[in-house]
Amino acid sequence: MIKLRVKMNNKTALLIVVLGIAALGSCKKETEVVSDRKHYVIPDSLMKRIPVDSVREGQMVNSFELTGQVDFNQDKVINLFPLISGVVQDIHVMLGDYVNEGEVLGVIKSSEMAQYSNDYQTAQSNLSLAELNLEKTKDMYHRGLASRTDSLSAAVALVEAKSELERIQRVLKINGGSTSGDYIIKAPISGYIVQKQVNNNQAIRSDNSSPLFTISDLKEVWIWANVYESNVENIHLDDVAEVTTLSKPDRIFKGKVDKLMQVMDPASKAMKIRINIPNPDYALKPQMFANARIVNPENKQALYVPSSSLVFDHSQYYTLVYSGHGIADIRQVHILNTYGKRTYLSDGVRKGERVITAEALQIYSELNN
Repeated sequence: MIKLRVKMNNKTALLIVVLGIAALGSCKKETEVVSDRKHYVIPDSLMKRIPVDSVREGQMVNSFELTGQVDFNQDKVINLFPLISGVVQDIHVMLGDYVNEGEVLGVIKSSEMAQYSNDYQTAQSNLSLAELNLEKTKDMYHRGLASRTDSLSAAVALVEAKSELERIQRVLKINGGSTSGDYIIKAPISGYIVQKQVNNNQAIRSDNSSPLFTISDLKEVWIWANVYESNVENIHLDDVAEVTTLSKPDRIFKGKVDKLMQVMDPASKAMKIRINIPNPDYALKPQMFANARIVNPENKQALYVPSSSLVFDHSQYYTLVYSGHGIADIRQVHILNTYGKRTYLSDGVRKGERVITAEALQIYSELNN
């Protein structure tokens, strides 16, 4: 019995030793696997096409976006109202046509203009008669055939004739200046016909409330935008505005804030501002919707990186700092503000460090794996 127990104990001991050796071998193998895992190195083939940029320091720019609508520059819009009654003829311009200053837009056949023309011709005739009468009276006065009173009366008649002719000329000038009996509709400025409310053979009256034509010089336009209460304190006169439209999303139109309405609209709960923008190629058209980014430089310096270098993951922002030889580290950063292609950071990087600005998400995933 004793011998058997001893043999059993020896076998048990041997089994324990074998299991221990196996366990040690397993631990050693696992340790070797862990030690074989290396930091991800970006392949040279990938690094050749990946741009790297430096962390820079510069003046921080505060910006926010607004929505608005393109409108005419009302300071450069002319409404042509009829000054006389008559029948419209010879209209040869259409809505949207470009016209030059002084260009004839149409003709109004009018009895009023015919009367003005007759008055002008009568005034000219009266002036000629008054001049002849004065010369004749002076001659008779020198020969003793007329009194001094007659000579003075002839001189007064001449002055009155001149005044009447000048009055008729001013009336004609106000009404187009034509002496043919027709009212000539001319463009007072160069620009586009943006409204047209008259056709050939249409009878009009001088008390019409609607203009015949509206002409606008679209080389400058206005954009009316809404500023909500949270941004009212951030908007100022002469702030730079960068405007984009749906028709040209990649083009930025630059202008300035030139008017603050200073009152909140009770319906929209917003304050309207006006942005004046040059429009030399007429790309901005009235009634277009527009997005306006208001740019307001701040009086402080901050570090910034290209916006394309940032990765958003787990509600945090990260950037990849490249140290050379295919090695990159993940850095968590905190954003102060984004303006265009720049993102300003409060921490996470140092000035002069280099960051990867393309394929950042792919490399970030590889580093995490």
